[in-house]
Amino acid sequence: MRSEEKVKSILFLCTGNSCRSQMAHGFANAILGGKFASYSAGIESHGLNPFAVKVMQEAGIDISRHQSQTLDEFEEDQFDYVLAVCEHAASNCPTFPAKTNVITHQFDDPPKLAKEAKTDEEALSHYRRVRDEIKQWVTSLPEQMS
Repeated sequence: MRSEEKVKSILFLCTGNSCRSQMAHGFANAILGGKFASYSAGIESHGLNPFAVKVMQEAGIDISRHQSQTLDEFEEDQFDYVLAVCEHAASNCPTFPAKTNVITHQFDDPPKLAKEAKTDEEALSHYRRVRDEIKQWVTSLPEQMS
């Protein structure tokens, strides 16, 4: 008889839940599917970044219906993993129950990198690079979590 494995829950955490955590959440849903139930939140809510939505659509993933949420909206929930995708979120992260594994992986902040861009295309190049780094990382998560 095969034993049923419980689906692990993961929360991607970032500063404003507008870009990096949203991209990670989108990739987790697409790549990790039924292995994990994924969510995303921020220390604050900055709204969904339109450039993040655009570069994810280019990768075949629609995050346009995602909502920018704060960590407070999940205070009643328990997660197996909290994955902080920026140092600010990791250093401002509240304490989680002992059974929650907290993993930090620093990704550059595309909006910050794109501030000096002279064109949308130049700005989008920063988003695309970080998107691709996040995809590679999310793909490797099952190995890191085993």
